[in-house]
Amino acid sequence: MCGRYTIKTPLHVIADLFEVDADLPFVPHYNVAPTQEVPVVRLNKEHHRELMMMRWGLVPFWAKDPKIGNSLINARAESVTEKPAFKNAFQRRRCLVAADGFYEWKKEDSKKQPYWIHLKNGEPFAFAGLWEHWKSEEKSITSFTILTTTPNAFTAELHDRMPVILPKEAYDRWLNADATDVLSLLKPYEASEMAAHPVSTVVNSARVDDPSCIAPFNQPAKLVMRKAQTDT
Repeated sequence: MCGRYTIKTPLHVIADLFEVDADLPFVPHYNVAPTQEVPVVRLNKEHHRELMMMRWGLVPFWAKDPKIGNSLINARAESVTEKPAFKNAFQRRRCLVAADGFYEWKKEDSKKQPYWIHLKNGEPFAFAGLWEHWKSEEKSITSFTILTTTPNAFTAELHDRMPVILPKEAYDRWLNADATDVLSLLKPYEASEMAAHPVSTVVNSARVDDPSCIAPFNQPAKLVMRKAQTDT
C-alpha cells in the first residue's frame, strides 16, 4: 500500500513536468497523510490538463458519509475494474498524483523501520490515481486514491505492494485512453531507477511535516536489491 508520501518539489517544477498552469495555494509536504489536500492533475471539461488541490482518500459520489474516504486511500490494480468504489472512476476519472517519494515500513527485529523511497535522479513523478467529486447540501469534496500493484525487485524488500508510478510518456494515455487500454500501465516501476534509505520514526506522526522526515537515519541500511529478479 501507500500510506504516506512526499511532494516537496517547487510548484513551478511540478507545472513544467505535467505541462499545466501553476496557480495553487501549495506548500511543500514531507509527510503527506490521508485527508490532506495536495496537487493532482486531471482533465477538465474541455479535456485539457489542470492542476488542482484534492483530498487524499476517495469519496465515491454515491457515498452517504464522506468518512468512507479514510479507508479508500489506495485502490488495488488487480480489482479496480470490479470494486464499486473505484470502477466508475477508473472508466471516466483518472488522474496524475504529483509526488517525489513515498514511505514504507520494514519489519526489522522487533520494530518497524520507515524508509523513504524515491527515484535515483531525485526528480518528481506521478502516481496513477482516480478522482471523484462528492457533494451534499452542506459541502463538496474532490478527492482521489492512489493505485497500487505488486512490488518490483527493489521495493519487495520493504513491502508486498507498491504504488503505480507512471513514466512521463504514459501521462496522456492514462488521462485520455479507454479504460481497457490503460490496464497494461498498472505494473511495477523499473527497479533499477529507484533508491531508498532509512529515516527516523518521526515520520510516524502526521503532525511532523518537515525535512527531518526524509533525513537519512543514522544506522546501517538493511535494504538489499534482489539481483535474481527483473521487472515485468
